[in-house]
Amino acid sequence: MTFENYKNKHMKRYYNLLFVFVWILFASSGQADLYKKKSQSKGLKVYATKYAYRADFKVFVADYAYQADLEVFKVANAYQADGDGKWYFTDYEYQADKKIFFTDYEYQADLTIFFTDYEYQAGWNNKSKAHLLY
Repeated sequence: MTFENYKNKHMKRYYNLLFVFVWILFASSGQADLYKKKSQSKGLKVYATKYAYRADFKVFVADYAYQADLEVFKVANAYQADGDGKWYFTDYEYQADKKIFFTDYEYQADLTIFFTDYEYQAGWNNKSKAHLLY
């Protein structure tokens, strides 16, 4: 074994140990949880159930945007969704982050929404109801 081979072999071990040490230090400092939350943040995938008892919360669709707690824009793909008004509707209950039930009357609802035609209009009018989506 030449000196170069010996040096390369030990340098790989050194870098592997250094990587493990840095990762342990990073994980123990609490920064790993922060990184994990950011990398796992995902859009809001919604399933509209037929029964109120299966829903996480009940929703009423308002006629006008000013009547709504949240203005919702339906996105075409799950990766475009977020919890601030851009919703992706799933075909199956198991794919959804939240299950909703559409009510006929506003007094039955936990959240009042308005479906907007433009993505830039999506967002909260009344953030006090935001806890329902998280």
